[in-house]
Order: sequence, then C-alpha cells, then structure tokens
Amino acid sequence: MNLPTPHLVWRLVRVSLGLGALLVVSLVAGLLWGSSRTDWLLCLKALVGVGPADDLLPVIIWQIRFPRALLAALVGSALSLGGLVFQALLHNPLAEPYILGISGGAAVGAIIGILLGLAPFPGVAGLAFLGSMAVMGVVVFLTPRQTGGSRDALLLSGVMVNALCTALILFFITMTQDARLHNILYWLMGDLSVALPPQIYGLALLLLPCYLAIFLLARPLNLLYLGEEQASYLGLAVPVLTYTLLGLTSLMLSAAVCQAGLVGFVGLVVPHLLRLWLGPEHRILVPACILGGGAYLVGCDLLARVLPSQGELPVGVITALIGAPLFIYLLHRSRA
Repeated sequence: MNLPTPHLVWRLVRVSLGLGALLVVSLVAGLLWGSSRTDWLLCLKALVGVGPADDLLPVIIWQIRFPRALLAALVGSALSLGGLVFQALLHNPLAEPYILGISGGAAVGAIIGILLGLAPFPGVAGLAFLGSMAVMGVVVFLTPRQTGGSRDALLLSGVMVNALCTALILFFITMTQDARLHNILYWLMGDLSVALPPQIYGLALLLLPCYLAIFLLARPLNLLYLGEEQASYLGLAVPVLTYTLLGLTSLMLSAAVCQAGLVGFVGLVVPHLLRLWLGPEHRILVPACILGGGAYLVGCDLLARVLPSQGELPVGVITALIGAPLFIYLLHRSRA
C-alpha cells in the first residue's frame, strides 16, 4: 500500500485544522444564539461561568443548546460524507441521499418501526437501515449502466423512488391514529429540537467507526471515482468495495434520519463546494466533509432558530432553500 506523501499529510493537517476551527466557531455560535432572544453577551458570561448563580442561562446553554448543536454536527457530517460517497460510487456530482430517495427509504423504515412499537435501537434504526438499503438497490437496479444518459436516468430513478417513499409516509400518517405520529410532518422536514444526550452518544458511537472505515478506504475511492473499469484494471476489488461503502453509508444515513428526520441537500452542497476548493483527492475530502458538513448544519440550525420572530423553523427548510437552487444550477450546467 502506498503511503501518503509528506505534502498530502501537511495538506490534510491544514485542511482539518481550518475546518475544525470553523466547526468550533459554529458550535460556540450555536450556544450563544437561539430562539430565546437572550443577549449573547449574557450567554457568553454564562458559557464561561461568570453569570449569576441563580441564572437559568447555563441550563439553556448546556442542557438544550449544547446537545442540539452536537446532534446537528453529527447529522451534518453523516449526510455530507454520505453524499461524497454516493457521488464517487455513482460517478455523478448530483447524487445526494435526499434526492435519490435514500433518506426517504430510511424514513419509511423508521415509521414502520415506530408503528410496530419497536425500541429506537436496534428496532427502529434497523428498519431504517433496511429501508435505505432497499431504496439504494432499487435506484441502482433502475439506472442503466450505459454512459449515455445515465445521469438523467439516475436522477429520474431517484425522483420516482423518492415520490413512492413520500406516498408511503403520507399513507402511514393518514391511516394511523397513533399519537406518536401527530408531529411526524415536522420531523420529516428535519427536526433537531429533540436532542437527548444518550441518543447523541449512541449516534456518535455508531458514526465514528463508519467515518474511520471510509477514511481508510479513501484511496480506493479515488480509483473508483475514475471509473469501474479502470479501477478493476488497477487491481481493485470493485464489487467488494462498492458493497462495503454502500453498507457503511446506508448505516450512517439511517442513523441520522432516525435522529433528525429528512434533512435534504446537505450531501449535495458540502461535497460539491469542498471538491471545488480542495480537488478530487478523497483522502482530503473525507475528513473535510466530516468537519465541514458538521459546521454547515450547525450554522443552518442556528439560522432556523434565529430567523423567525417567534418559534423556529425546521432545519430542513433552511437546507432546502440553500440546496435546491444549487441543484437546479448544477443540473442546468450539466446539460449545457
């Protein structure tokens, strides 16, 4: 196995430190601002422990905002990395878990698990994983392998499967009287308001090994991004690598959907911008997507909390407002 060059290692360190600092800044901003409209200077004093002893701000910051910011960082990193992997596997810069219906399949599985009364883990999470894998299989099966027109066929397959998942979700919502599904529409638009520490720690323990495994497969992912035939010619076991990456990515996405609902376009915006900035080297892009995706969703969640004069927006609304125009632009450019 070829070892990374000193230049690559130094570049990886610089990118990781820069995006890590951006993630820390976004987390701090998420602690200082929120829907409560409290002065940020008071929040800063409470954050460093110099506020009044009977002040409720430390409770708001550490028990409400801090778990929510951590959840946003984890979900954002999973969605961003998932988008990067799908774009490499499918050779399509427009591939994204939400657009392809992968997130919708996980949501269908999660709702079925809720209706069956299963435990969040492994019951609901397991069915969400099976749902995402099933949708991924259908999308790949419906997409022709020929190069001509494969991009449009892939997007069309994803849109059709996503529409089917949406119809199933609405069917379950309208046909059930379960009180647990009364607020499911808000969850489907992306909801980070329910951030419980045990669930966040469990999500982190699930995601971190997946991140490490994908990072270790970054160099083979470079070869796969060039094309399956060329990767096979260079000695890469393409089917094994493909199924491994699909399994890891579907596991990440299903876990993220179980915790945050359908948050769209993160896997499109972040990998695309980072690839424009950093180039096609996946040994750089994988950690960049983890850190940059986390910072991006924390920032979007902050906007969802501070933009409305009362209450807050689902974070999926903010990500869609940013990502949908970018998707339209990229689709138009790809056909030009």
